[in-house]
Amino acid sequence: MQFSTNKQKVFFKTFGCRTNLFDTQVMMSNLKDFEVTQNEKEADIVVINSCTVTNSADSTARGYINSLNRFEKPPRVIFTGCGVWTKGENLFKENKIDSLFGHSQKEHINELLQQNERFFDAGDLTHIDETIVEEFVGKSRAFIKIQEGCDFRCSYCIIPYVRGDARSYKESNILEQIETLASNGFGEFILTGTNVGSYGKKQHTSLAKLLKKISQIKGVRRVRLGSIEPIQIDDEFKEIIDEPFMAKHLHIALQHTSKKMLEIMNRRNKVLSDLELFEFLQGKGYALGTDFIVGHPGETDELWKEAMENLQRFPLTHIHAFTYSKRDGTPSAIMKDIVKGDVAKLRYNELIGIIDEKNYNFRKNNKESLNILIESYKDGVYVGLDQHFNHIEVKSSADLVGDWITIEKYEAKRDKNVAEFK
Repeated sequence: MQFSTNKQKVFFKTFGCRTNLFDTQVMMSNLKDFEVTQNEKEADIVVINSCTVTNSADSTARGYINSLNRFEKPPRVIFTGCGVWTKGENLFKENKIDSLFGHSQKEHINELLQQNERFFDAGDLTHIDETIVEEFVGKSRAFIKIQEGCDFRCSYCIIPYVRGDARSYKESNILEQIETLASNGFGEFILTGTNVGSYGKKQHTSLAKLLKKISQIKGVRRVRLGSIEPIQIDDEFKEIIDEPFMAKHLHIALQHTSKKMLEIMNRRNKVLSDLELFEFLQGKGYALGTDFIVGHPGETDELWKEAMENLQRFPLTHIHAFTYSKRDGTPSAIMKDIVKGDVAKLRYNELIGIIDEKNYNFRKNNKESLNILIESYKDGVYVGLDQHFNHIEVKSSADLVGDWITIEKYEAKRDKNVAEFK
């Protein structure tokens, strides 16, 4: 058998969220006449899967593009992702990139890269992928995209305008995707999308119904969810939270804990009902994470103080916090009462400190055994995540990478758990 050595090498640079990670895997799965490389300096082509959630994200992508031109052999640069709809046209006109294609065209990447001429194909915002991904390069857990787009219109967010309105993947495709990956050895699955909790809308189904069917697939051991909105955790969803296949961790997007700030952000959640939900889930043994924007326009000292007093009451263990960054084209971008950067930084550090302490106390007080998927080996220890989405370092003489292990005794340190396994 002869193997071709003439295939052009393609390197994928992925910015942003888990949804982008899945989109990159879709592109890799459709790249039949090229060779994927993990070394960008040997690539003939670099495909940039961009993020555009903030102006800063756009700047990061532009900086990366400029760095490629300094290579001894500059690659052909292809631009895709959310940035297509915000900065892509300018990058194309300025000849910063060679070609561009939108989300809806990623399954046609093999044909697109075979074109010798420059191309600009932004596609549409109504497409749903059909590709079944068989492998996740360099991953122990599999990300499964179940929906695309968002119907919410939060004042700070550009994503609905670059991903489109909420639409769900076919249930049969999702289940086939998971069956394929489970048969290839994956046991943990993370359901992702632009707005995961909207799955099933207009299809007479729901996220809870999908989760039940996923749990019946042979090989599925644990299912995690991407970020979900508080109002999407309804009675049907609450009926499955005690099921053993559910990871004991939910990431529920609050964005703020001040009533007035939620109104300014055009959010749908309410502080008191959010707190009631979090306390209910805490009673079910869940670790709970959230998103939180610090320094959004209008966040006065009084509102910040109110938010932190409320936050102390929430049984939070994880946080994805970030200081507000202007996103051109959103209502927030033209709001007054800007919060100064140094003030936002102080508030950010205060927020992180509160949640770090809550996480530490959660791990110290946990009485359950830890069910861990070991993902890697580094600096003499094995590293994995438990059911509560907490990192743990494990010392062992056995080869544990890719294994599921149960730990009864561990030490809770400030930044992680540590244990030995024999």
